[in-house]
Amino acid sequence: MSPEVSTAAGQLFEIVDVEAHGRRLRAFKNAAPSLRAIWDMSAAHGDATYLVYDEQQYTFTGAHEIVAALAQQLAEEHGVTRGDRVAVAMRNFPEWAFSFWAATCLGAVVVPLNAWWTGPELAYGLADSGTKVLLTDGERWQRLEPHLDDTKVETIVVARATTPLPDRVLAFDHVVQAGDAGYALPSIDIQPDDDATIMYTSGTTGRPKGAVGTHRNIGNHIMNALYAAASRAPAAPAASPDAATADTATVAPSTRPVTLLTFPLFHVGGLQSFLLPYTVIGGKVVLLYKWDPARALALIEREGVNNVAGVPTTMFELLDEARRQGKELPSLAGVASGATLVPPELVRRIDSQLEHRAAPTNGYGLTETCGAAVANAGSDYVLRPDSVGTPISPTMEVRIADEAGHAVPVGDTGEIWIKGPTVFRGYFDNDEATAAAITDGWFHTGDVGRLDDAGYLYVVDRLKDVIVRGGENVYAAEVEAVLYEHPDVAEAAIVGLPDPKYGEQIVAIVRLRPGSTLDEAGVRDHVASRLATFKVPSIVRLTPDSLPRNAAGKVLKRDLRNALAAAEAN
Repeated sequence: MSPEVSTAAGQLFEIVDVEAHGRRLRAFKNAAPSLRAIWDMSAAHGDATYLVYDEQQYTFTGAHEIVAALAQQLAEEHGVTRGDRVAVAMRNFPEWAFSFWAATCLGAVVVPLNAWWTGPELAYGLADSGTKVLLTDGERWQRLEPHLDDTKVETIVVARATTPLPDRVLAFDHVVQAGDAGYALPSIDIQPDDDATIMYTSGTTGRPKGAVGTHRNIGNHIMNALYAAASRAPAAPAASPDAATADTATVAPSTRPVTLLTFPLFHVGGLQSFLLPYTVIGGKVVLLYKWDPARALALIEREGVNNVAGVPTTMFELLDEARRQGKELPSLAGVASGATLVPPELVRRIDSQLEHRAAPTNGYGLTETCGAAVANAGSDYVLRPDSVGTPISPTMEVRIADEAGHAVPVGDTGEIWIKGPTVFRGYFDNDEATAAAITDGWFHTGDVGRLDDAGYLYVVDRLKDVIVRGGENVYAAEVEAVLYEHPDVAEAAIVGLPDPKYGEQIVAIVRLRPGSTLDEAGVRDHVASRLATFKVPSIVRLTPDSLPRNAAGKVLKRDLRNALAAAEAN
């Protein structure tokens, strides 16, 4: 990061030592003390557009009125108070954001539930978290209705229902209309280390666990983002305002930030990395019902989007669609990707296709780190497209640990551990899992990585995605990155299957671009031209279908393995 950004006493980014949940940490002194403080501050953005959905637009003033009315009804009619769990289960509708802020302003703990989950999965999240009030949409309501007896939910509010609702279920619009838009939100003593959110892990390897984020976690995550932006700016801010009343223009870019949100709001990539920082700096957030590259392209042009982010597949598709339509996307200043391992080819493609105008960016983090803890951007990323970068701010630390938890020498691989004020408190009502995941404040990510001499982090793979073939470790991400370099490859995944001779065999599942004549032998030849022989897939499966992914964009490799094993058995 730039040395011009001062963290000294009296500066905006002053860093102090704190103790949180028994851990000694370095944190930003001026981080907002609570989500409530952030929402109160955002009222200053007034008539600036906050949310866009289809043809609907909401200003910050309009959003505050809706949130006030909803909060009044939740508090006075449904008894929501500090510490109660309030779940939000819906698509990326404006009502998602309104629900989040209304619950937050009452000191409730927000439980964002995965909108892709089935009815039983949603009921599990509600029951596990002890949710009192559920705010959902029509589609999720239909999935959940048969399973609500398995939960302790007392109040259900449904937005954008497409079928009549039973008497015991409330329509979102009616609740807001019954509320007072001028309602004075109650004065609540929310402390930085109070629980703020319970976000469920993806559950790709087992039952989801609720990662508890605190107000301190979120406030420091936002300061991390502002610090990173200031570090890339021509001049860093020198003032030291109180974060709860700060003039955020001191750290915002000169052009008003406008983002197209492709990540779901129930994911840290959508909530922590976009909705919350954009609320702080007065940015505009353009919402999509579901990913559609042509629709995304139209919205980027219509709304003047200057920053967009998504999983690698969506960003490849956006670039493909822009090339197909002959669009140059002149408004874009930044294109970011993350939530899963990013192929270096995507970085090169962003830089070349957008003619060096848009800075490619990658953020590495997890639900348990409140989003990005490490970042790589701009020319640094182009020079090191296979690295996720360096710690996003001086408050964050990275260690490459061996099995005993000791730091390994520079260049050696080991498990990536992360420490800092954004590391979650623990798993909800699961002390055993918390103890296994955190050691002296260090969170064990479960990812394999290494550091170079300059402190850049390289994520090699997930620990569970290491394929051991004939005694040699093969990292799936390395082979996948090579596959993505082939111009005919649209999607690729590498998995391991048992092999009686070598222990495991490497299987490549590849979706080709339309019109491609690449065959299985061609795929193997491509990998063999770049990697050692033992890393070349022994089996290649070409598929016309998109690879199965969870809502965070991660390929469901367990599903692929099961399907392959079933096919082999037959």
